[in-house]
Amino acid sequence: MKLADEMFRPLVTLVLAGITVIQLVTRPPSLLALTWTVTAVVIAAAVTAVFALDRFSDRGQIVVIGVFVLASAPLFALAPSTAGVAFVFLATSTAGRQLESRHASVALAVAGSVLAMVSTWVAEALGAAEIPPWWLGLTAGLPVYFGLVRRERVAAQAAAEYTAVLEERGRIAREIHDVVGHSLSGIAVQLDMADALHGAGKSAEANEAVLRARALAVSGLKETRRAVHALRESTLPLTESVARLAETHGAAFSGSGEGPVSVEVAQTVIRAAQEALTNAHKHARGARVEVGLEYAPGVVRLVVADGGGERAVGSGMRPAGVEERAVAGGMGLTGMRERAELLGGKLFAGPEGPGWTVRMELPR
Repeated sequence: MKLADEMFRPLVTLVLAGITVIQLVTRPPSLLALTWTVTAVVIAAAVTAVFALDRFSDRGQIVVIGVFVLASAPLFALAPSTAGVAFVFLATSTAGRQLESRHASVALAVAGSVLAMVSTWVAEALGAAEIPPWWLGLTAGLPVYFGLVRRERVAAQAAAEYTAVLEERGRIAREIHDVVGHSLSGIAVQLDMADALHGAGKSAEANEAVLRARALAVSGLKETRRAVHALRESTLPLTESVARLAETHGAAFSGSGEGPVSVEVAQTVIRAAQEALTNAHKHARGARVEVGLEYAPGVVRLVVADGGGERAVGSGMRPAGVEERAVAGGMGLTGMRERAELLGGKLFAGPEGPGWTVRMELPR
């Protein structure tokens, strides 16, 4: 939009200038010398305002656009049968769009309207052949409103883009904190323990701590790759992304409904699905895993459930390996729950039937 506007305004200015000059040459006005002088000033001011306005200070911009407005207003009356009449409307629109001060923009628009009206009376007194209606000059300042609206729209769009950038940075920062921070903290703890054990002469225990640190490093690398993959997947539709995850982990997928969700919600659902599927693979090998994604009124709901697999036990007994799920994986159940609550949602994760179920609901 910005690029189109930057190309459109210079083109309009040059076309108006060219047509006005051609018309003045082919049909000379009655007040020839005065009309040509005013036309030259208007074209110079218009070209400066369109092509070089950013080089001036705020006060300089007011001066340039002021000359543009106040010079184009008399041209409205001196050359009513040429394209030059459009310059005053372009000038007041430029004032509303370009000037930082609203008061200055409106003041110039009012001055342009009044001067265009007065110019019709003066041109008539000087014996001009064609005189536009005096009241038509009062409309010269109206485009300032469209210029102001255009500037507000551009500012709002820029603010929205900046907010989106901040949200994306926050999202990536949380990914780094959840994945890399978790792994590095665990590695630091294990290495500190290894150092203390080595100092106490417990070499075997120190070696075990080093091996645990290495395992955390390998796990953290996998989690980082998975996080990068999830960030890329967030550009895909949420249903397609979750379906791909389910297929990758050999799980059955079912989806119902559809609708738009924010990037933050989509990313949280994807991360939760990854975590739940990874845990199911670790703790319920051989079990059937089902993934469901439902777009309900006002919420999007993710359900990942497994049948217990190899660790399922007899009726009435708690499945083995349940406790370790609270700390398994990169984000972990605590991180999943925190993310859900941050977005105003909720998370259930626990034994349900013979296996384990993760159920997340987030507002759409």
